[in-house]
Order: sequence, then structure tokens, then C-alpha cells
Amino acid sequence: MSEIEAPTEHLHEMIHEEVQKGKSSGHHGGKAERWTIQVALSTALLAVLAALAALLAGHHANEAILDQMKATDQWAFYQAKSIKQAVITTKMEMLGALGKEAAAADEEKVQQYVKEQVQIEETGRERERSSENHLQRHETLARTVALLQVAIALAAISVLTKTRLLWLSGLALGAVGLLFFLRGVL
Repeated sequence: MSEIEAPTEHLHEMIHEEVQKGKSSGHHGGKAERWTIQVALSTALLAVLAALAALLAGHHANEAILDQMKATDQWAFYQAKSIKQAVITTKMEMLGALGKEAAAADEEKVQQYVKEQVQIEETGRERERSSENHLQRHETLARTVALLQVAIALAAISVLTKTRLLWLSGLALGAVGLLFFLRGVL
């Protein structure tokens, strides 16, 4: 799984440039400058949240892969025990067909393999569930990053176009992203 990034540096630069333009044109402390600063601060918070979500999404993707690999190892171990059990069972059946008795140790070994297979199967299924859980969290957090990136872009566009509604739309989308973030974390 690829690393999720939040490429928002250029958007921050655009907002910073707009703030600087307002200062250089002599509009110190006006409504427009305060609004631009509010957009910049909210965008910075959205970017921090996007970075955290990207970091956690990557973590859960890695954990999903590791748990799936461990589950695969368990199923290979299960299969090895099954093959050993089949070999001993076949040996016992062949001895029986020849009129000879199988050793008691062979029957004990078959029972031991059956018992071990049950434990190995439980561990394998547990690893598969853990992998699926991590994958679901990864997907939720990846959606968080996408929502937050769009919210940041809307905020940047709102500064350039001086459209407050775009900023509010970005904040609303950021709030949805926050809900996804909380769902991915909890």
C-alpha cells in the first residue's frame, strides 16, 4: 500500500501571500485581513489533522500487511501439521491392512496434531480479523486525508476569490473529515 501524503504546502504559501498582500496594501487590521488570518489558521489546523490522518493511515496499512503475513504463516503451519497427521494416519492404516498393530505413540501423535491444528486455526483467524480491522481503519483514515485536502483547497480558493462561502464549505468538509478521523481512530 502506498504512503498517503497531504501535499498542502503550496496552498499555505498562497494564503500567506494573500495575507502579505493585505499588509503591504495598507489594510492593517481590517475585516478582510482578519478573515484571511482566520482562513489561514483554520487551514493550518486542517493540515495538521490531515498529516496525522496520513500518518495513522500508513501505520494501519503496514499493520494490516503484517497481520496478513502472520495469518498466512499460521495457515502454512496448519497445513504442515495436517500433512504430518495424514502421513501417520496413512502409516497406521497400512499397518492395519497388513494385519499389524500401529504403535500407541502414533495415535497419540495424531491426536496431538489435531489439537495443535485447532490452536493454529484460532491464531490464524485472529490474525485475519486483525488485518481486516487495520485495513478498514486505513481506508477510513485515507478518506479523512482526501476530505481534508479538498477542504484546504476550498479555503485557499476562498482567499483568492474572496468568497467566504467557499471557506465555510471547506470548514464543513473539514468537519466531515474530522468525523472520519475520529471513526478511524476510535
